[in-house]
Amino acid sequence: MLKGLIGKKIGMTQIFDENGAAVPVTVIEAGPCYVTQVRTEERDGYTAVQLGYGEAKPKRLTNGQKGHLKRNNLNLPPLKFLREFRVKTPAVNEGDKLSVDVFAVGEFVDVVGTSKGKGFAGAVKRYHFRGGPKTHGQSDRHRAPGSRGAGTTPGRVYKGSRGPGHMGDERVTSQNLKVVLLDAERNLIGVRGSVPGPRGGVDGRSRAHQRRDRVGDGL
Repeated sequence: MLKGLIGKKIGMTQIFDENGAAVPVTVIEAGPCYVTQVRTEERDGYTAVQLGYGEAKPKRLTNGQKGHLKRNNLNLPPLKFLREFRVKTPAVNEGDKLSVDVFAVGEFVDVVGTSKGKGFAGAVKRYHFRGGPKTHGQSDRHRAPGSRGAGTTPGRVYKGSRGPGHMGDERVTSQNLKVVLLDAERNLIGVRGSVPGPRGGVDGRSRAHQRRDRVGDGL
């Protein structure tokens, strides 16, 4: 069974464990998702499973999108979001319906989402620059980035250098989040900690795995 779903972030809350400690939990409405396409190595050059999530009004979809969902007599409902999961051996068929039952409490998942967009931000906020000195004759330089590099050589700023610019609104993955809550009746899954994106944000994709120790955890 495919260990992955598309979901919508509902918000954050807290629960209490057996020791009475408060545990921060993000609640995600995951599924139901439909298998809209199974890609194979012979036909597509790679193996993947395409899932659809979020029913929409038929008039909101283009004719091409409607035809994609109705091909091969699938007769799937009009779905707003389509995402692909790369897998080695697809263990599902087109038209299958997936819900939060594919996960279990105690598993660790990776959640992928789009971070909150914060517009144009300075270097202090964006990359935690220290800023300039607050005294000794300095004026209007408290949050300036400072020097951007050498002088005559190379005489320019290298591409990719940290500095002011657009912040957020990018793909972010939160790894090793423990599943602490499942509600199959309401298609809800609760993971420990925070996940990227605002409330109501869609494109959170989860995949269960054994816990991977992060570098530097000292475990």
